[in-house]
Amino acid sequence: AEKTYSLKPHFRKKFKPMLVKEIIEEVLKDKLEGQKYHVDKAAKLCREITDGVKAKLKEMQCERYKYVVQCVIGEQRGEGVKMGTRCYWDSETDNSASHTFSNDSLFCACVAFGVYLY
Repeated sequence: AEKTYSLKPHFRKKFKPMLVKEIIEEVLKDKLEGQKYHVDKAAKLCREITDGVKAKLKEMQCERYKYVVQCVIGEQRGEGVKMGTRCYWDSETDNSASHTFSNDSLFCACVAFGVYLY
């Protein structure tokens, strides 16, 4: 019988932040280009974006990774926004990637976390 436990992911199966950033950028551009901010549509758009990013992350087939995707959409009014996160994780296996999108009407910040399950 083959042993299936693993303490670290294989190098080629690790969460790749640069590739994930490209995925997020692609999904944000696809969903938000040409959109106008509307408070009633923001929650639905966030859900569509997070679901789209998660689906593409699963296609990467990084075995034993748990994905968490967070998205915030707000109205563009010329004000600055700062966002931050704090996580407790293993820096050798876990990582994150983010991308922001903005147009004249709205801004969107999306971050994806890849956490390895031991």
